[in-house]
Amino acid sequence: MDEKSNKLLLALVMLFLFAVIVLQYVCPGTECQLLRLQAFSSPMPDPYRSEDESSARFVPRYNFSRGDLLRKVDFDIKGDDLIVFLHIQKTGGTTFGRHLVRNIQLEQPCECRVGQKKCTCHRPGKRETWLFSRFSTGWSCGLHADWTELTSCVPAVVDGKRDARLRPSRWRIFQILDAARNFHYITILRDPVSRYLSEWRHVQRGATWKASLHVCDGRPPTSEELPSCYTGDDWSGCPLKEFMDCPYNLANNRQVRMLSDLTLVGCYNLSVMPEKQRNKVLLESAKSNLKHMAFFGLTEFQRKTQYLFEKTFNMNFISPFTQYNTTRASSVEINEEIQKRIEGLNFLDMELYSYAKDLFLQRYQFMRQKEHQEARQKRQEQRKFLKGRFLQTHFQSQGQSQNPSQNPSQNPNLNANQNVTQNLIQNLTQNSSQNSSHKENRESQKQSAGQEQSDGNTSNGTNDYIGSVEKWR
Repeated sequence: MDEKSNKLLLALVMLFLFAVIVLQYVCPGTECQLLRLQAFSSPMPDPYRSEDESSARFVPRYNFSRGDLLRKVDFDIKGDDLIVFLHIQKTGGTTFGRHLVRNIQLEQPCECRVGQKKCTCHRPGKRETWLFSRFSTGWSCGLHADWTELTSCVPAVVDGKRDARLRPSRWRIFQILDAARNFHYITILRDPVSRYLSEWRHVQRGATWKASLHVCDGRPPTSEELPSCYTGDDWSGCPLKEFMDCPYNLANNRQVRMLSDLTLVGCYNLSVMPEKQRNKVLLESAKSNLKHMAFFGLTEFQRKTQYLFEKTFNMNFISPFTQYNTTRASSVEINEEIQKRIEGLNFLDMELYSYAKDLFLQRYQFMRQKEHQEARQKRQEQRKFLKGRFLQTHFQSQGQSQNPSQNPSQNPNLNANQNVTQNLIQNLTQNSSQNSSHKENRESQKQSAGQEQSDGNTSNGTNDYIGSVEKWR
């Protein structure tokens, strides 16, 4: 019994080795690398699921077109394309900005020196930057410049015109320059309540953002249009109640204000239109600008943010993003009443974030499905190629055996391939024949009979190979 088991095991091992050898011959190089790896690897878990500890099942609320979901930028880093990062306070933009200058695989990586915040991000072979952000160009358009400021300022800065005050026809100028250069705007959003609490804690430590310009229609707001919430140098030690009580606090609905076109509502002049109409215009403008941006990410979905950026710009990060669920904002304990009040003060941001989260997750879902479809199609093409390659080799070898008088020198490469395949098949056939004869009667067979059996068993070896191919599938 043990002898039979050993012989059976030996035959299986030999058959497996034969299949591997033939597969290497029929599918050389890296053409079937994916097919080989999938035969030995188990399905890998999806690294992008439930990173925010929410339900993996997502039910969309908004209807977006395919054009809204498909984000694919043919970013020409060697040409005139420019990524412009709109950095909203306390959204994790500092972390993301560092990823852009230190963590992207590039032909010519950004040059970051120790002790310096800014890095040099030049295009390959040029002394021009491909990235407009805090860590590459600095605050060239003012501290935490918003959409209204950036769209006016960036074309001028790129042209070497440091004066951000443009003529009233700036939108026409921007459209012409934007079409010529392909400015690709990106940003990061965050849950409004967490962002608001994080900004309050930052202000408590002495942050003021006094250097912010808030330029709109060529001028900054007056002190009457934008009064200060505090007297003195800063607002350090500010209690949360005092922070919420200031009606001029720019922390309220900051994300909507920084993503909208403020010229549509008269900038910071609140007397231009009724408050309800102003809020509606700002929200719709922010939604539209966000939807048409090249890319936006969410602080609560770091890995999905990384995935969508890589798919959008065809640029890969070196190290994966890390999801931090513990922040300064999360350490603040608030009751339900304060929670509701913060949501009320940021009701526009709450609606914008709900819209952005739905669009973000739909884009992620769409891109993942598209990726799976492309991978499935690639596997099918590889299988067809593998079968076609084998059948072609098999039929050619059969044709040569039927025409032995053909001059081998007419096609040396083809004859060499056929000889390799025939030798492999004959070796397996002879091994099977020897094992079978040893088991039955141990009698030697005549050479002619052995040749006839070899011809007859060639198809059996072929069937074994096709069976092995099905196993590889």
